[in-house]
Parts: sequence; C-alpha cells; structure tokens
Amino acid sequence: MTPPAEPTEAPHPPPTLRVLDLIDRAAMPLAIAIALLLFVQWPLRDLVASGHGPTQANDLAQWLFSLYVAVALRHAGRRGAHLVARPDLADGSTGRFARLRRMGAGLCVLPWALFLIVTAAVPVGRSVLALELFPDTFNAGYFMIKVALLLLAVLLAVQSALDLWRECRAT
Repeated sequence: MTPPAEPTEAPHPPPTLRVLDLIDRAAMPLAIAIALLLFVQWPLRDLVASGHGPTQANDLAQWLFSLYVAVALRHAGRRGAHLVARPDLADGSTGRFARLRRMGAGLCVLPWALFLIVTAAVPVGRSVLALELFPDTFNAGYFMIKVALLLLAVLLAVQSALDLWRECRAT
C-alpha cells in the first residue's frame, strides 16, 4: 500500500487558510508548556504541602491542552495525519470518487461543527463572563476549556467550508 500523498498547496494560499496556519504555528509552543506544567506538578507537590501549587499547574495544563487539541485536530486533518485520514482523500488523489469522498468529508464535518457553534455559544459566553472556576479545585481558568470547545468547532467549520469551496471550484 502506498503512503498518502502530501497535500499540494497553491503557491499562495487564500488569506483565510493563511490565518488558520498562523493559528497552528502560534499553538505549537503550547505542547512544550503543557509538558513542563505536568512535569513540575509532582515536584511542587513535594515542596508545597498544601497541594495548591500542583493543582494550579494541573489546571493550567488542562486548559492549555484543550486549546492545543482544538488547534491540532484541524491541523492534523488538513495535513492528512488525523486518525480518520485516508489515502484516497488526499489532495493529490484524482478521480471522481476521490473528489466525492473529499466533498463528503467536508459535508459530514461542517453541519456538526455549525451545530456545536450554535448550541455552545451561549453556555461558553456565560462561562467566560462568569470566569468559571475548576469545580474540584476552584482555581481560575475552567472557562478556557469551554472556549477551546468553541474554538475547535469554529476552526473545523472554517476548514470544512474551505475544503468544500476548493472541491466545488475544481469542477
């Protein structure tokens, strides 16, 4: 079986795609921050008997991780590296059925992403306005996990719409 073809890009991607790629690059350092915070929570537990430092590090790592995953899922899907990526959906594959499958992938993701945006916008807004705390530790930042949910839906909706637009224009 041949490996999936690398996605081919236009020499100058559209501005929306450049913004999405910029978001991807901005989120990359989050992986290092997450690893560092999860690494220091155990030494903090030994140094600080109260346990307040480790819970703060863990809570911060949780919301950084949620933001990172929100961005990474769209990026991995675009690069063909996501778990659901299939060689026959790669941009380089030709044929009518390959195009229909690529359009179908966008048509499956877009409605669910839009549904999530519509249903989550109000609860996420309330959470942000209240600066919702983590329920177990009462540390600040739980609202960021909900923001990451909305960010994931928006990024996937934009990427799906761009993919569908590209496939429809190719006809």
